[in-house]
Amino acid sequence: MEKKVDRRILKTKSQLRTGLARLMQTKDISRITVKELVDEVGINRSTFYLHYKDISGLLEEIEREMAEEIQEAMQRHPIGQEQHATFYFIEDLYEVLAKNREISRALVGPNGDIRFIQKIQHIIEENSRELLTEVCHASEKELRYFYAFCLNGCLGLVKTWLLEGAHKDPEFMARMTFEMAANAMNAFCNAEDSFENSLTEKSQ
Repeated sequence: MEKKVDRRILKTKSQLRTGLARLMQTKDISRITVKELVDEVGINRSTFYLHYKDISGLLEEIEREMAEEIQEAMQRHPIGQEQHATFYFIEDLYEVLAKNREISRALVGPNGDIRFIQKIQHIIEENSRELLTEVCHASEKELRYFYAFCLNGCLGLVKTWLLEGAHKDPEFMARMTFEMAANAMNAFCNAEDSFENSLTEKSQ
C-alpha cells in the first residue's frame, strides 16, 4: 500500500510551484534563485532544500509529473481512427493544462522551457505517427512537414488559451483543436493523393 504524502509537504510544493510560475512571468528560469523563490512564497530555504536540490530539480519534477499525466491520457484514449478517442485525449490534455494553468502559462511563455514543449510534441508525435502513416500513406520525411504545421498550430492555440482564454473550458478548446487538427490531416492526406495522381498523369 502506497504511503500517503503529508499534507504539509503537498502544501509546500504547491506554494513553490505557484511562486515559480509567478517569477517566470518576468524572469528567465535560469536566472531565478532559491532565495528569490522562498522569499516569494514566504518559506525558509531549509524547507526548500528538504524537497529539492535546486530550482532545476523543482522544474524537472513539475515537467515530469505533467508529462506523466499526458501519457496516462494517451493510454486511456489512444489516438486512432476512432475519432471519439482522439477527442477525449485532447480534452484530457486541456484538463491537465487547466489543472496546472499558472505553471503551464509560465512554461509556454517567453521565459518558459522549450524542452518541455518539445517533450510534449514528441509524445504526441510518437503516438500519432502510426495512424497518419496508415491513413495518408506518407513517408517519414513528408510527415515531418505535417507535424511542423499541425503541432505548431496547436501549440499557438494552447498558448493563446492559457494566456487569454481562461473563460473557455477544456471541452470547448478540445472541440476546436480536434476540428482544426482533423481538417489539417484531411488536407494533408488529400494533398498527397492529388500529388501522386498528377505524377501518374504526367508519366503517361
